[in-house]
Amino acid sequence: MTTASPLPVIDLQDVTKTYKTGALAVQAVRGVTLSIMPGEYVAIMGPSGSGKSTLMHILGCLDPLTTGSFWLAGQDVSRMSDDELAEVRNRRIGFVFQQFNLLPSLPAWRNVELPLCYAGLRRDERRRRAVAALRRVGLADRITHRPGELSGGQQQRVAIARALVTDPALVLADEPTGNLDSTATADVLALFDELHQSGRTIVLITHERDVAHRAGRVIRLRDGRVELDRDQAAVRS
Repeated sequence: MTTASPLPVIDLQDVTKTYKTGALAVQAVRGVTLSIMPGEYVAIMGPSGSGKSTLMHILGCLDPLTTGSFWLAGQDVSRMSDDELAEVRNRRIGFVFQQFNLLPSLPAWRNVELPLCYAGLRRDERRRRAVAALRRVGLADRITHRPGELSGGQQQRVAIARALVTDPALVLADEPTGNLDSTATADVLALFDELHQSGRTIVLITHERDVAHRAGRVIRLRDGRVELDRDQAAVRS
């Protein structure tokens, strides 16, 4: 008996994105085709204007593509309505941003539980899962602290816990170390390493080579196209 191959978490086929400003049309992404399998740790790099931010918005279901197709964990998101996309973002994707995007008036566990509020879970279940996510990122002793009482690295760990609390198919991190010092950067990258080793699928947008080097695969964009798609493990061996 043969075992079916797993579906890609991300499957892009000939994706383009064109922005129109009056009579001017700017093609930010030009025919990108790529697949990312469950458990991969992928870094997407590129200079300013390369299309990596646009591609991140497409992968996060934040911006519709112009042409092509996008399947996320077996779902054709390129044909979904706005309401369906909002549900996919909340249930299937965990976001980690450079700016943390934490609510300053709420303690850590309340920030982490927010995606579960949108999902309609009961309060006791939301707290249980939020506390478990904070323990997973090493913040069991900070669950009642507000963002202003936490260091930058600790705030990013809260953001990572929030990204994990719905058990998403994909963790999408946009320049997650951009606002951190070297010590906090090392701590956060070590946490991403642990998540990858536990089987989590991670796509990280970065312009920093040292950060990208931690990933198992590097995709480099230039002028909206894939210039390089490299397996880091093959290079290291």
